[in-house]
Amino acid sequence: MSSVISSLGAALLLAAAVPGVIHAQTFPSKPVRIIVGFPPGAGVDIAIRLIGPKMAESLGQQIVVDNRPGAGGNIGAELAARAPADGYTLFGGGAPAAISMTLYSKLSYDLLKDFEAIALVASVPQLFVVHPSLPARSVKEFVALAKKAREPLTYASTGAGSSPHLVAEMLKLQAGIPMVHIPYKGGAPAIVDLLGGQIQFVVLDPPTVMPHLKAGRLKAIATTAAKRSLGLPDTPTFAESGLPGFDTYEWYGIFGPAKLPKAVLTRLNVEINRIIKLPDVNQRFLELGAIPHGNTVEEFTAFLVAPA
Repeated sequence: MSSVISSLGAALLLAAAVPGVIHAQTFPSKPVRIIVGFPPGAGVDIAIRLIGPKMAESLGQQIVVDNRPGAGGNIGAELAARAPADGYTLFGGGAPAAISMTLYSKLSYDLLKDFEAIALVASVPQLFVVHPSLPARSVKEFVALAKKAREPLTYASTGAGSSPHLVAEMLKLQAGIPMVHIPYKGGAPAIVDLLGGQIQFVVLDPPTVMPHLKAGRLKAIATTAAKRSLGLPDTPTFAESGLPGFDTYEWYGIFGPAKLPKAVLTRLNVEINRIIKLPDVNQRFLELGAIPHGNTVEEFTAFLVAPA
């Protein structure tokens, strides 16, 4: 009996000393929720849903994508930051969350302090997209059209201060053209209004607009990348179109609330990296105009704190 008691005591001491190890052995024992701060169809939503089914297979639990759009992604980020740090609530976020930290003096979350960086999933250049009915097939033609228009052209973004908004404002300043900004809760509803003719153009991630481009319902005029996208080799860069200085990318990553158990953090990082490198997943990212990444927790953290 004394040996049994001693063994039990040793097990309890081990559990108290290394709770992360014990937690990792049972994780996950229920579905994992990934909060996305934009509507279904947004670039980050597409990326998370691309790897989600593979995560479900390897983890043995359902992966639930919880879309919480609004405030340029901040509503979803704030909700995820307040979640328990147990690995069952994650955050699918990206550049908008990082940009918000520089735009708002009062923000209820800090991307660096309130989250654990798990893995960088992918990065994408932004695309300048117009409706085919607009008589402009290049940046030069668009600028000339905008300058002659009786009223300023209207464009959509995924929220004030979002990457698309900032890119469009760069275009406005460099080209010296008047434009009216209309913020939306995400790229999908913006696309609906662009297709319906309520707005003239958008700046969005390739995954969001790629199906419409391939179907000929929309036209990509330029990309913000330094080089042409592998997914859209016929779309010139802004620099090629006569407006240098555009070399901007959106990025998508997966985070967990701060103080996530180390063992759980490591397991999630390993699984996500493995999935991103799968040939079918990697190829799908490229077809969507995205650059698949995957990295260590330390590398992703360094990426977040590196100067732009």
